Amino acid sequence: MVLILVVLPSLAGRYSLYLVIQILILSVFSLGFNLLFGYTGLLSFGQAGFFAVGAYACAKILLAVPNLFLGLLGGVVIAAAAALLLGFLSVRHTRIYFSMLTLAFGMMIYSIAWKWRDFTGGDDGLVGIPRAPLAIPGLPALSVASMERYYYVVLVVSLLAIWLMYRLVNSPLGLALQAIRDSESRAEFAGIAVRTYRLVAFTIAGLYAGLAGALLPPLENTVTPPIAHWSTSAEPVLATLLGGIHVFGGPIVGAFLFFMIKDVIVRFTEYWLIWLGVIVVALVMGFRGGVVSMFARRAARAEAASDR
Repeated sequence: MVLILVVLPSLAGRYSLYLVIQILILSVFSLGFNLLFGYTGLLSFGQAGFFAVGAYACAKILLAVPNLFLGLLGGVVIAAAAALLLGFLSVRHTRIYFSMLTLAFGMMIYSIAWKWRDFTGGDDGLVGIPRAPLAIPGLPALSVASMERYYYVVLVVSLLAIWLMYRLVNSPLGLALQAIRDSESRAEFAGIAVRTYRLVAFTIAGLYAGLAGALLPPLENTVTPPIAHWSTSAEPVLATLLGGIHVFGGPIVGAFLFFMIKDVIVRFTEYWLIWLGVIVVALVMGFRGGVVSMFARRAARAEAASDR
């Protein structure tokens, strides 16, 4: 699969590359969300706020200093700082209270994006964002002005983010988060600082949302307030539910399915949101636990049957 992604620019057109970049961005976004939901048991409806923070921070840096490395780094750091601050206030609560609080914080960021015209450009957003060269200290600057070159930047960053998340969820930290998800009281009795671990998970999830958001401005050359709306927070939720919440690759497969379904529907009707919702609900109901989870269960049953 990685090999196909590597050779894709020589096989596909610009639109296909654009679509794959969007899928990779949503995959990173969804992996961060699933660390909260699937591994820690916290349902957040405000991840679009950190996505927007990363996007606006990257855009402002690129407009001031045309260096893609600094833009991405700044977007990630500022989004993680925002997640740490808001997470400190949010993780004190659980279940519906946590979800509603994150939704409120997310919509607060959305409101700031609309109202703070001097910084965000208001409803006009930030335009003319350059696809700046990638200048990593100690290495020669690399031009990524073409779609093909920027695709490789997004691919490398996404694969690195996926690998790091895989290592994280299979580390002692990941096991502790799963223990908190399964039984908060037992985790506390085992000596796990539940609130601290939740804050760590919330911050990492915000960092991944900020990374996904920071990858967007160089692609679109603009950033507008709707990316902070709660409907953007719904995208990683839908992708994760489609792919599977308790399987590591679920959010990645779900991101692919989400964009493929959306791309097909918009070709036939202007009411694509309605049909997308119907199809997603049907898939979620038909594939309980997600597409990847269902196939994993079938493979496990087949293997158990062959061992008898």
